[in-house]
Amino acid sequence: MPKKKLIHFQENLTFPFLFQFRFHELSKVFHLKGFWGEKFFGNSNPIILELGCGKGEYTIGLAKSYPGRNFIGIDVKGARLWRGCRSVKEENLGNVAFIRSQIDHLEHYFGIGEVSEIWITFPDPQPGKERKRLTSPRFLEKYQKIMKPGGIIHLKTDDRNFYEYTLTAAGEYGSEIQVSSDDIYNSFKAGDETRFQTHYENIWLGIGKKICYLRFSLKNH
Repeated sequence: MPKKKLIHFQENLTFPFLFQFRFHELSKVFHLKGFWGEKFFGNSNPIILELGCGKGEYTIGLAKSYPGRNFIGIDVKGARLWRGCRSVKEENLGNVAFIRSQIDHLEHYFGIGEVSEIWITFPDPQPGKERKRLTSPRFLEKYQKIMKPGGIIHLKTDDRNFYEYTLTAAGEYGSEIQVSSDDIYNSFKAGDETRFQTHYENIWLGIGKKICYLRFSLKNH
């Protein structure tokens, strides 16, 4: 393992807002489950997740724009999370946390109705592996368990097939499609959907790819 990455992993252990556990520890009750607002953020503000957050560009950008909301980025790669954690420390952001985990384990970290919104930013489209897609019915069911009734999900992707798959999956799940665009930068005014750009989004835009965006609310419980 490169020395620089080892240093980053060691520094990750010092961040009080980064939570990471070994697989065998998931059998234990997570102490913040159902109590993120009360015990960690110290408020009752809405909680918004960024799934597969990478370096946390959306998590950080949204947190700075909305200090009255709480944001949690989740990714399985510790090296990526290090960059987001450094930004939180350097900018002294009190409304941000990160979790190093697979998305499958969301229910270990969050209680029923604890989350208000979810951002899914440029996920792996998982061609030929529907169950692994972060917008498959299997995952939508997981999200519904931890989200408030009518919770909002945002998707940004450069993969047109993934966008169309999600549009269909969300509709079949009974979700309300609020906004859909297969070319967001030519159909939207600047807002949260276009204001922040991830590392991968900048790459795709640089080679002329169109970015798709979808916003939908989950059916009520």
